[in-house]
Amino acid sequence: MTAEYLLHQEMEHVFAALTPANRLVCRVCVSTGLRVGDVVQLRTDQLKPQFWITEQKTGKRRRVNLAAPLLKELREQAGRVWVFESARGPDKHRTRQAVWRDVKRAAKAFRLPQNVTVHSLRKVFAVDALGKAKGNVRKVQRALNHSDQATTMIYAMALQIYQAKYGKLNRGRNENGE
Repeated sequence: MTAEYLLHQEMEHVFAALTPANRLVCRVCVSTGLRVGDVVQLRTDQLKPQFWITEQKTGKRRRVNLAAPLLKELREQAGRVWVFESARGPDKHRTRQAVWRDVKRAAKAFRLPQNVTVHSLRKVFAVDALGKAKGNVRKVQRALNHSDQATTMIYAMALQIYQAKYGKLNRGRNENGE
């Protein structure tokens, strides 16, 4: 089963039910488009407004930009080596599986109909990026670091897929929760 899109209101509900560290991991995912595995492996010495990472899944290099308030929160919570330390000790980082379990637990608590995973946040990022790019799919493709435009289109169309599957924008509300 693939990860499905979340409306912003649903995403905020899930975030509210997460542990503080996992909530911050997810906020980084949705604001940068990074995969959770790349976020949990961030090192404290990487924390700058702009830095480069090598994506774990693809091996491609990617520039990451962090907004000042998010960067401040990350620095406040960062450990000596890892931004997101493991509960097992400061020499290890938090695992993507730990974040995934927390997200699944939170989504279940709110009885959301869709399959919510940490990868759902990448779809939220893609839909938001498409709006900011005024429909320019190539810009979103670059932001997600996708090799082909077809994959990006699947992400960018996540809101339309959500509407087709669930009808109205969940419980009669629009994307902004109104």
